[in-house]
Amino acid sequence: MITPYAGAVPHNIEAEQQLLGALLTNNDVFDKIASIISPEHFFDPVHKDIFEKASERVSKNMLASPVTLKAYMEDHEGLRELGGPAYLARLAASAISTYAVRDYAQLIYDLFLRRQLIELGNEISGSAASGSDSRDPSEQIVAAEQRLYSLAEQGKGETGFTSFLSAVTQAVLNANAAYERGGGMAGIPTALVDLDKKMGGLHPSDLIILAGRPSMGKTSLATNIAFNIAKAYKKGTLPDGKQGAVEGGVVGFFSLEMSSEQLAARILAEASEISSHKIRQGDMTEDEFRRFVDAAKTLESCPLYIDDTPSIPISQLAARARRLQRTHGLDLLIIDYLQLVRGTSRTEGNRVQEIGEISMGLKAIAKELNIPVIALSQLSRTVESRDDKRPQLSDLRESGSIEQDADVVMFVYRGEYYKEREKPDDDNLEAMEKWMQDMERLHGKAEVILGKQRHGPIGTVELSFEAQFTRFGNLAKELHNNFDYE
Repeated sequence: MITPYAGAVPHNIEAEQQLLGALLTNNDVFDKIASIISPEHFFDPVHKDIFEKASERVSKNMLASPVTLKAYMEDHEGLRELGGPAYLARLAASAISTYAVRDYAQLIYDLFLRRQLIELGNEISGSAASGSDSRDPSEQIVAAEQRLYSLAEQGKGETGFTSFLSAVTQAVLNANAAYERGGGMAGIPTALVDLDKKMGGLHPSDLIILAGRPSMGKTSLATNIAFNIAKAYKKGTLPDGKQGAVEGGVVGFFSLEMSSEQLAARILAEASEISSHKIRQGDMTEDEFRRFVDAAKTLESCPLYIDDTPSIPISQLAARARRLQRTHGLDLLIIDYLQLVRGTSRTEGNRVQEIGEISMGLKAIAKELNIPVIALSQLSRTVESRDDKRPQLSDLRESGSIEQDADVVMFVYRGEYYKEREKPDDDNLEAMEKWMQDMERLHGKAEVILGKQRHGPIGTVELSFEAQFTRFGNLAKELHNNFDYE
């Protein structure tokens, strides 16, 4: 039988006393430790209350000392058991030197984490042994995993101010990376040459919104980019000395609409150049089937990871992305699509607030993991009511928060799709001839419209599109310079 942890709970009363003493004798140390510890990290509840009250006063530019705290804590029952206000004076007398406060704060925080791990372990074993927990084992595992990784990430989001020298150094490294690629780009290339020229590749910490109406090819473009980057992956030594992707990258793909098998079939259609319809029907010649199998073998080594959990909460999505980066690395994250992610605001019935939480969460993931995040998004039906059906920023559903949080917003548009539905009657020869000319001009072409780019030009990039392979590619022609800066 599994028994809860029965050993001594990790703590260090002396470290807490001496740190509090240093704070009460010199309030300036608060700025050194505030980013490391907070009241709940203290083991002794009296110490927790003392730190909390002292923090409140220091934050308001008021003195926190044994004398000033005495007025607020004279009736504190726990403090009375330790000797009352005289205990505050004893704390001040046991103060450590200010140069050591960060080390003591880190020790107190580390001991708090160990206690949390013990508590989590007890909860997991208790929940697994209990017959009253209605969740099935897989749900319990997900809940435990989410809490564990949430615990692991505590405190990592607070980087504080960065010196201008440090920021400039990083900017020079980025420029050097672009220079070493022959004047190419600092970001990850998508292999769509004209798109890469205008975006400079996919940049770390960027949230990229890829939007379009149904049947425009949003998912196809996303899978093309994912496949191109994963296929080009090469591991090596980065400029900072760490191991990572020197070409291409590891790709994580959250497919909330299609199953992993359906998504894999799309990618295989592109790689093997066999119609996705033929793959679904199993209607392949012997040569095509051989190409299909060879493509599948090649793709086995591609670092492309698919999660097809439907309606996943944004917090769980973030936890799984962190785990993937720890275990296999992660250079690009794709979410198909944003409106199928769940937020915590859904119970309030406020869809706009929920979408805002999700878009902010995706931007936070991009910054925290220092990777580009591509989130696919739906467009409202207002596009269909216009003569020119090219989408624009105002067509984004719940566009306020999405447009605000995104670094890049790009739309997929295929004029051929709409023109095909405007076919005139066969007896109208003049209209039919004009329609056929338009169809010939638009056939096999698509546009990617950059509606917003925080660090670059906006405008339109033309791509080729092979519907039978669900594949976007480069057009063999010069593009007009029709880009303007925001």
